[in-house]
Amino acid sequence: MTDFGLMKINNEGRVLSFSEKPKGKNLKAMAVDTTVLGLSKQEAEEKPYIASMGVYLFKKEILLNLLRWRFPTANDFGSEIIPASANELFLKAYLFNDYWEDIGTIRSFFEANLALTAHPPMFSFYDATKPMYTSRRNLPPSKIDDSRIVDSIISHGSFITSSFIEHSVVGIRSRINANVHLKDTMMLGADFYETDAEVASLLAEGRVPVGIGENTKIKECIIDKNARIGKNVIIANSEGIQEADRSAEGFYIRSGVTVILKNSVITDGFVI
Repeated sequence: MTDFGLMKINNEGRVLSFSEKPKGKNLKAMAVDTTVLGLSKQEAEEKPYIASMGVYLFKKEILLNLLRWRFPTANDFGSEIIPASANELFLKAYLFNDYWEDIGTIRSFFEANLALTAHPPMFSFYDATKPMYTSRRNLPPSKIDDSRIVDSIISHGSFITSSFIEHSVVGIRSRINANVHLKDTMMLGADFYETDAEVASLLAEGRVPVGIGENTKIKECIIDKNARIGKNVIIANSEGIQEADRSAEGFYIRSGVTVILKNSVITDGFVI
């Protein structure tokens, strides 16, 4: 709980104070009786802290007054406006006791997306009673030829040829060529297509098309949009490096996750 803002509430659920990422004694001091929010006694013992999801509901006139007059130079609700307001205004906590993940780090963003491939997932996009909407792209279905797909999500407009995709999320317009092995990977896809003629021209010049080239193996990686990854590349972080910045070479590593930068080029045979 030390990564979140915590709220102290009274027996009526009113927010008395707010502490941003407390630790040690300060953390223990934020423990409350969460049965007042509807949890059973057993649940309350397991969950004695009220963490902020960063979702706030204001009356319009109060919010305008806070932003215009009380905190005109503030940049953040959680660390500035909410803690100060708890001492002056009537704030109440609302219990959300369902699935929620903070994605404030590369690792948490990575794991939350891959968790969507679980059976069943903690969160589902396929519940007709709770529809999720996104921007309309008018893309064709993905074309998958002689490939094995296991515990993965494949987005629209992708081309996958004779590859093995496991526990991965593949974004729109992704191109994955023959004998590629993708594992524990989030590939964001591309903003555009290259024609077959353009791909052939790039290869003839020794350059790398958008997508993933033949015989490449990738594990525990985030591939940002429009990345060009060549043939016979290995991205596995076999040495277990936790932090590295090699953006000049098109990638960095955060919490052990390799991130291939947007529009970057990873040349044939490169090993990470």
